[in-house]
Amino acid sequence: MTHTQAANHIVVLASGNRGKLQELNDLLGGLGIALRSQADYQVVEAEETGLSFIENAILKARNAARQSGCAALADDSGLCVDALGGAPGIYSARYAGAGANDAANNAKLLTELNNKPQRGAHFHCALAFVRHADDPAPIVCEGQWQGTILEQARGENGFGYDPLFYIAELEKSSAELSKAEKNQISHRALALKQLLPRLQTEYLARA
Repeated sequence: MTHTQAANHIVVLASGNRGKLQELNDLLGGLGIALRSQADYQVVEAEETGLSFIENAILKARNAARQSGCAALADDSGLCVDALGGAPGIYSARYAGAGANDAANNAKLLTELNNKPQRGAHFHCALAFVRHADDPAPIVCEGQWQGTILEQARGENGFGYDPLFYIAELEKSSAELSKAEKNQISHRALALKQLLPRLQTEYLARA
């Protein structure tokens, strides 16, 4: 065991998304948890067969824990647009088809909203933490971030739908926020604010 492993609790993030890994690492801060990508453990991604964010988060967390042998954290999140009945929802990452990139997904969203006056939306995040693959009591937390969808992209930061997600009270898109600003108010930040004290009392204090 390396010095780093000895000093930290290794938790595998059930995602290969490096942007998400960095964002969650920043938010986890000084808990003494070293978050690692499941790609580092050659984890084969879970089939997301759930019909909700939380179902898919639990599926992904159990899969990562089973294949890595570590505790695992999964984040299933996406954009829910009012005028589209909550779409793209759980299909946000593949809205424009399997393997679609951010640009393709954003382009499809703008096409679907063309001439629609109602552009309200929210980002939804569901976090699931399992101590091991068969954990009967996963720690689950959810957060929502309200906004509207712009008619064209703005900003260079973030990833996913951030350039189209507008926060009226800040007069900025999510992609125009600094990392520090986003980490205070995002859907993921809101879910993590619930998760952190529970990790301390329900996991770290017993590890």
